[in-house]
Amino acid sequence: MTALAGGYVQSVDWLAIAPPTITAVAALAVLVADLFLAERNKPLLGWLATGGLALAALFLLPLRDGDRRTFCLTSDGGACSYTADHFAVVIQLLVLGGALLTALLSMSEVHDRGADNTPEGPDTDPEGRGGDAGRVGSEGRGGRGNVPAGEFWFLLLSSAAGAALLPASRDLATLVVALEVASLPAFALVGLRRGDRLSSEAALKFFLSSVTATAVMLMGVSFVYAATGSLHLSRIAGALGHVDPRLDTLAQVGVVLTLVGFAFKTAAVPFHFWVPDTYVGAPLPVAAYLSVIGKAVGFSGLILVTVLAFPAYADVWGPAVAVLAGLTMTAGNVAALRQRPDRAHSAVRLLAWSSVAQAGYLLVPIAAAGYADSSGDAAHAVGSTVAYALMYAAVNLGAFAVAALVTRTHQAGRLSDYRGLYASRPAAALALGFFLLCLAGLPPGVIGLFAKVTVFSAAVDAGLGWLAVVMAVNVVIALYYYLQWTAVLFRAPEPAAQPTAETAATGAAAPATRAVPASLTAVIGLAAVLGVALSGAPQLVLRFASGALL
Repeated sequence: MTALAGGYVQSVDWLAIAPPTITAVAALAVLVADLFLAERNKPLLGWLATGGLALAALFLLPLRDGDRRTFCLTSDGGACSYTADHFAVVIQLLVLGGALLTALLSMSEVHDRGADNTPEGPDTDPEGRGGDAGRVGSEGRGGRGNVPAGEFWFLLLSSAAGAALLPASRDLATLVVALEVASLPAFALVGLRRGDRLSSEAALKFFLSSVTATAVMLMGVSFVYAATGSLHLSRIAGALGHVDPRLDTLAQVGVVLTLVGFAFKTAAVPFHFWVPDTYVGAPLPVAAYLSVIGKAVGFSGLILVTVLAFPAYADVWGPAVAVLAGLTMTAGNVAALRQRPDRAHSAVRLLAWSSVAQAGYLLVPIAAAGYADSSGDAAHAVGSTVAYALMYAAVNLGAFAVAALVTRTHQAGRLSDYRGLYASRPAAALALGFFLLCLAGLPPGVIGLFAKVTVFSAAVDAGLGWLAVVMAVNVVIALYYYLQWTAVLFRAPEPAAQPTAETAATGAAAPATRAVPASLTAVIGLAAVLGVALSGAPQLVLRFASGALL
């Protein structure tokens, strides 16, 4: 009996699972510490969360060889539920690094709003204005919508733990669990502002859309399991290669439905409608988190199920992803063009639609993988998506950080509020201009240009000439709104308007200059340094596009 039991017992490689485990333990530590810390000491929770993320990221160093795996079947050592290969380590670096910058970006948000979190609740809006006029905190949007510190940091770390687990998952059950662990706390983060109507509405839209997509995906997973008899990606790939003809239709439907859930996370058209309202209603650090970490979760899951689990059905998902890529980049860019500079929250809305368009570019190499002649070629195509995602993460977080800086003194967050930013905050204006040029793919944002060329090359090499043309047209379209926003930064500031009765009541006539928190300055500086370093040495990122990560 002992010998028989020994055949089913395996040791756990704790070093391999250290990054997501440390992040989860840090989340629990924050939750417990919140119970005992006095209100004046709540800022310590932010530093505890930041330290936990930094420690988790440091534990990626021993994993850089990409040769660790655990939770494997005793009957088949090649079928494992957790694999810390090069792909997993790179995506975990993106996730934990992005979460770390988000934590720094959130310091002032949580501190300012937590300080206003008085027992009076709704009475903190004494004028009774409600609506947008009552939405100020660290970003200058009113006295309502307070953010509880303990819950915020716990939810952020919990979501990051799920996001770090997903790229290392190698069976559908673990993939689904990791996806939901990353998603469920994000719903709460979006709606965490107490008494904020826009925040609650955004969380509800995000939740309902995501739950529907998850239900569809779970049905697809059940169909795939019924057709193959396995949940491990490697075994599914082998079983789908010679599936019973009577189950072929079931397997095809399962493949399509499974992809729907991950397409939602990537904000691919037509699963993108939740994006603009969610980004506007969420605290800006949470919107930044969703734009980077949320996409990393979606794209890593999509890559795993397509390239590793469903290569036998590349003729099904390859064309489908190619069409999604074309539609997504076109819809995102056209919607971004329609943003009016004088509309409230137009800056965040433009970043939201821009993120949808960027998702279309990220989908191109995945579509190219469906047309690859070998698994090696498919893995090389995936490298282009990873290279682009690394560039996008750094500069997009930087753009959101500058947006958080500007909205500290301009309540509405309009694009027109950025006029003359160079005159008042030259460093922030130069940084935002650089980030926008990187997203546009123009010098001096060399890394953005190289990343787009890499994605373009993947489409051409796969024979997707039509998709390459669509991408080229969309890049030109995007130049208009990126350059328009950049030009606004360096225009002469508008003359100070005379206060009217309405502006005097809302306090919008002359926004006061507020001190910039050190953590916010650090995020802008770190993102700018990363962008400049990658532009000076693009091979640091682009080498992923020439090497097989899977």
